Amino acid sequence: MRGRGVCLLAALLAGLASNGAAYETDQYSHRLTPLRDSMPVLNREVNAAITEIAVGMHGARDDQRMVMAVFHRLGGYHWVDHLERWAMNSSEVEKLPTPRRRSIYRGLPLHATRVSAFFGIGPTFLVGDSLIGSDKIGHFFSQGRKFWQRWRRSGDEQRAADIAARIEDGIFGGVSTGTYSNSDLVANYEGYRFYRSLFEDEVTAGKPAILRWHHGQWQMQRPFDWADHVNAYWDEALNPSAYAPALRRALRHRLLTTLCADYAHTPASYQLDPDLDLALASRYQSLRLRADAALRLDSVCGDGVVPAEK
Repeated sequence: MRGRGVCLLAALLAGLASNGAAYETDQYSHRLTPLRDSMPVLNREVNAAITEIAVGMHGARDDQRMVMAVFHRLGGYHWVDHLERWAMNSSEVEKLPTPRRRSIYRGLPLHATRVSAFFGIGPTFLVGDSLIGSDKIGHFFSQGRKFWQRWRRSGDEQRAADIAARIEDGIFGGVSTGTYSNSDLVANYEGYRFYRSLFEDEVTAGKPAILRWHHGQWQMQRPFDWADHVNAYWDEALNPSAYAPALRRALRHRLLTTLCADYAHTPASYQLDPDLDLALASRYQSLRLRADAALRLDSVCGDGVVPAEK
């Protein structure tokens, strides 16, 4: 039995690594650290890639070919996607100082963290007004591409969303790590919207498609902008994941005993405007999100009690 358990764990680790879904990110810790907005440099990188691909692509119009070219350039078949890795390593992208030893996951028992205990903490950076984990870039380009392909085959957005939710609840989420990431599902969906917006007007309200087919050639007719996709629901401190019971208990205790002083100092940094929350919940109602507002710090620390950590 033990041998079968070891084999299962090895398979999970290999599968998670190859799909970029293993490591956690932490938007709770060090949240008050000022960061430079990374949206301008991330916009620059995406627009440069799309422009180069469009200029170099010849032959008959083929939307699938264009999507795959963008995916290979910015996403990819590996643990960490190309743009994700660039953002993780670039000095132009300022990150929160949150290695695992300084994160909310430090020292949590293996039975709670499961296979995620074997991986590090992905960095967090500021995009517009939102703190996002680096893994969300990978979800946007890679899982968003899969979402787009499922939608294109079936013509049914809800069916594609249901498949994404089942995957998040399965081996790459709830089953393996004990974490059903609402923000991952949001990033997947926004990636799907991005791929549609390459070719379709009004995917982003009031904006034409990013590309147009003109005289046998793709041309950029407007720039890509992360602001059309990133919002507070990409932030796991404002849109907390749904955790397995043991992990949820451990994390809630960690939040309560380590971060309530920060919350008391600047509560607005840990709060989500109720009107925005309602609007985003409505926008993503098809995604099977499992909201857990009780893991936001305004709920965890709302009684003002800050016990000493045991």
